[in-house]
Amino acid sequence: MSRFRIGVAAVALASACALAATAFAGTQGKKVTTLTLWHNYGQSSKATATTDLVAAFEKLHPDIKINVVAQPGSNWFALLKAASISKTGPDLATLWTGVFVTQYQNLYTNLTPSLTRAEMATIRGKQYLAPNQNLSKGIYVVPYDYDAYVGFYNKALFRKAGITAFPKNWTQLQSACTKLSSIGVTPMIYGLTGGLTLGAEFYPWFDFAYVVIGAGYSPAQWRGLYTGAIPWTSPKIVAQLTKWANLRTSGCTNKDVLTASNTINKFNSGKVAMIVDGTFDTGVFQKGLGKNLGVFIPPYSDTAINGVEQYPGDGIGVTSWSKNKAQAEEFTAFLTTAQAGSILAKDGVSPNRAGYAQHNAVWTAINNFETKQHMPVYPYIDNVIQVPVWNVGSKQLVAAFAGNITPLAAMQSLKQALDGLPASQKK
Repeated sequence: MSRFRIGVAAVALASACALAATAFAGTQGKKVTTLTLWHNYGQSSKATATTDLVAAFEKLHPDIKINVVAQPGSNWFALLKAASISKTGPDLATLWTGVFVTQYQNLYTNLTPSLTRAEMATIRGKQYLAPNQNLSKGIYVVPYDYDAYVGFYNKALFRKAGITAFPKNWTQLQSACTKLSSIGVTPMIYGLTGGLTLGAEFYPWFDFAYVVIGAGYSPAQWRGLYTGAIPWTSPKIVAQLTKWANLRTSGCTNKDVLTASNTINKFNSGKVAMIVDGTFDTGVFQKGLGKNLGVFIPPYSDTAINGVEQYPGDGIGVTSWSKNKAQAEEFTAFLTTAQAGSILAKDGVSPNRAGYAQHNAVWTAINNFETKQHMPVYPYIDNVIQVPVWNVGSKQLVAAFAGNITPLAAMQSLKQALDGLPASQKK
């Protein structure tokens, strides 16, 4: 080969290499934006789902990297406030819905302008994602799930105890507890969950929602709880709380309700018959009990309980101080897609996406409470009452259940917390 031909070949090779390098720079060589996502999901199904959602998103957006950081839920908003002052920390962060959006909207970004009309149409319960449930102010979180506070039970233990139908009221529940105790089984378990997103603690609001439903107030009447029209010291509520606290003294529960640890694991071990929790732990329970897992509405009523708590519990928002809001908003938009819904469902989280076809037996059973049994749907009580009232109730309700204070004293504390708020917050 002549030197001329060799030179031409060399030039051609160099040109090809240059073109390849340009192509590489155009696809793989983009500047990568790194975001940080904080969540408070502990070891729940949502923690797994968050990791999987981020991995799927990064495949679609190779120029965006998201570092996932788990934070404790017990001082979640204190951590966010500190991060907002220093303008560091997360670009994306968990946000609980309802009153928490109203209380902490200054820490997050209005997402409505970044979402298309089609994306917005996929989101259920949008009013609870807006400050004061006013959609004209925008939504501040795209929720993962459409959850429920419910009870879970071990079907095998119920069969062993000879219980053929699930209890529908206080009296039947006590009878079932007696039968379960007679075969050496703990009927219901309370304590430090080990899986709750708030951290390992006794969270009373799962039960208290049904304590109030059993008092006979309709979903529309619940507004009176946070305006003061229905006082927390209402005799009907106090009577209901007294019967709930009696579950411990009558032997329906473990005695060490304040200190028992890993209650989720103990339920999954097959030594406990019932636990009251949320559907965000469905995946954990299904892994433990499989087809023996059943779901129930806590029968905290003198007559048949009539109501189910279903709600878009929480999701992800973009922090108000993020320096990469456009990229962070890409992730929140991704949460509205069918792909995201499938990932959530695979990991045991009931997708919030409107029209998503349910194939999970537990979620189907819960939907049947509304669609087939025609139970009224209530919002999460702890997401619509004022934060100061929630703070007091989180301690006083537990104290009443443990027998450290009277049910009336607990309700007086909630009333006092509400009475101390300015009129503008009684909405």
